[in-house]
Amino acid sequence: MSSDARKSLSHRLLGLALLAAIVLDLLLGAAQIAYDLRQTRQAIDRDGTQLLDMFRDASIQAAYRRDPLLARQVVAGLLGHPGVRQAHILDGSGVALAARERAATAAAHAWLSDPLFGRERHFAMPLSGPAPRQQHYGELALTLDSADRANEFLANAGVLLTAALSRVLLLGLALLLLYRWQLSRPLGRLLEHIARIDPQRPDLNPLAPLQGHARDELGRWVDSTNRLLAGIARHGQQRREAESHLQRLTQFDPLTGLPNRQLLQQQLGQILRDSARTQGRVAVLCLGLDDFNLLNEKYGYQSGDRLLIGVAERLRALDPRLGSLARLGSDQFALVQIALEQTYEAAELAQRVLDELARPQLIDSHAISLRATLGITLYPEDADSSERLLQRAEQTMTLAKQGARSHYQFFLASRDREIRRRRQLEHDLRQALHNGQLELYYQPQVAAADQRIVAVEALLRWRHPQLGFVPPDQFIPLAEQNGLILEIGDWVLERACRQLRDWHAQGLAGLRMAVNLSTAQLRSDKLPRQVSGLLQRHGLPAHSLELEITETGLMTDVAGAAQQLHSLRLAKVLLAIDDFGTGYSSLSYLKTLPLDKIKIDRSFVRDLTHSEDDATLVRTIIQLAHNLNMTVIAEGVESAEQEAYLIAHGCHESQGYLHCRPLPALEVTRFMLNAARRQRAPGAAPLPFAVD
Repeated sequence: MSSDARKSLSHRLLGLALLAAIVLDLLLGAAQIAYDLRQTRQAIDRDGTQLLDMFRDASIQAAYRRDPLLARQVVAGLLGHPGVRQAHILDGSGVALAARERAATAAAHAWLSDPLFGRERHFAMPLSGPAPRQQHYGELALTLDSADRANEFLANAGVLLTAALSRVLLLGLALLLLYRWQLSRPLGRLLEHIARIDPQRPDLNPLAPLQGHARDELGRWVDSTNRLLAGIARHGQQRREAESHLQRLTQFDPLTGLPNRQLLQQQLGQILRDSARTQGRVAVLCLGLDDFNLLNEKYGYQSGDRLLIGVAERLRALDPRLGSLARLGSDQFALVQIALEQTYEAAELAQRVLDELARPQLIDSHAISLRATLGITLYPEDADSSERLLQRAEQTMTLAKQGARSHYQFFLASRDREIRRRRQLEHDLRQALHNGQLELYYQPQVAAADQRIVAVEALLRWRHPQLGFVPPDQFIPLAEQNGLILEIGDWVLERACRQLRDWHAQGLAGLRMAVNLSTAQLRSDKLPRQVSGLLQRHGLPAHSLELEITETGLMTDVAGAAQQLHSLRLAKVLLAIDDFGTGYSSLSYLKTLPLDKIKIDRSFVRDLTHSEDDATLVRTIIQLAHNLNMTVIAEGVESAEQEAYLIAHGCHESQGYLHCRPLPALEVTRFMLNAARRQRAPGAAPLPFAVD
């Protein structure tokens, strides 16, 4: 019998049942044998007593008469019993009248019977006369051999034990057949079915119903197991779906379906390893859409999402040599170009990207063209790891956005130094305000009608102790990014209002102060209260403070900006829109927002006299301002020809190097006081404002 068979449940149950049956049968047999033993002992005692009683009277006669013949007859009668081995009769004086014995019967199992019954049993009876005297005549004694009774007892016990063992064997055989039929075979079939179950798809091989066990425990076990397997299968399917969904969430962009930054890093790492083996070159292009937030505000976020999906589809179709394409963030994408032979191939791909994005997309009946800026890094020239390669591509793109838009830029070592310088500037800027390194310069704004100075614009300057003057277009974006712009903006407003108060006190009454507001300031809830407090604290008249808001800052959150502008209008300040025409603007906003002035950007004024496109745009802006009853001012005026053209077409005010360059407070004060005295002189000609 194999070890598996011996370990089977049926054999274990059979063993337990047989053991219980044997123990029970042995107990019952032992009880029966004990009873028979007691009965046999009693039978031996009864035989001896009955024999004595049977020959008592004859023995008394023989002892009384002292008759040896009669005594011998009595003894012979006793030995006629097969169990009597020895007998004798004694007279009153103890003399034997008759005695006789024979050989003991051979016992088959004397080693067992002798301890149970003894080898011989002795019986004696006194021989006495009748009552009342009961005179003693002698003694009758006999010895019984227990062998016959013992042999009979042992034979019966053997039969009893044999019958018990037979019953146990028959019971064991019946139980074995029963267990195998009702338990082992069904369980064996269940085990075979379970072995065929696929752990990944347990519902494909359910357990087959067991014939004859539909309503018992095995049948219920099969049903419960099948329900359990179906539940496990459902749970496994749900788990796999959840894992797949989670993997897509962790590795893919849910909007465009493109790989995200995490998966891109893995793919780029593998691409670089493959390229290292083949000595190939790889280009990483980091793409950032220009002014995408403004498009979201203008057309809605759902339209913005459709634009991003369209961008992803166009990028997918660009180049079959794209090793990877991913979405890095809200408006940023990354392209990995493999099998690069020449650097210009990356430039060609970048230009195709720009051209493809410039092709209008039709979103909700709007034809929208996108502009983008790309930063490009090359492997192995610029970096040898996926992290550094992607990081430098992003840095290059960020730096490129600070210059002209809608172009691409390659990473250079000088660009890396520029990034380090930018970080140092950010650190130094935090100290600049408290160390007195920031100051205001002022540039006059001149009325076209009489060439009088009607306002000055406060311009922030940073005098770095090591670097000298840091251009505003370098440190103001840093302040906007690190949150310092609010603190700096508060300082500018306070310093400008204080300076305007001093100028009014010096006789320059009616002079206005123009201050640029950052987007963060425009969103600040405290701005209207702050402005009202400044005007009141410094005693400035209404409309003496002019706040300039960039078109880009205005369009970032039109609804919020409109609420702020209405609150500022209640504070009696003038509101101007700066750099008009450089962003995504809507004429409807100009009509609904409480604006007082439009400022024409210097980029349109610069080529005004020899670019018909710029001239047309300037004329359009001036006409628009007239139609909306707004004042219009042009900045960046550097020549008399530009000034004459602007005046001829109705521009109200101008600002630029033609009149005066930005000056510190002391110098511009001297300039304006001199101009005012000359203006008041009798017969004075128009002032030559150009000052070295």
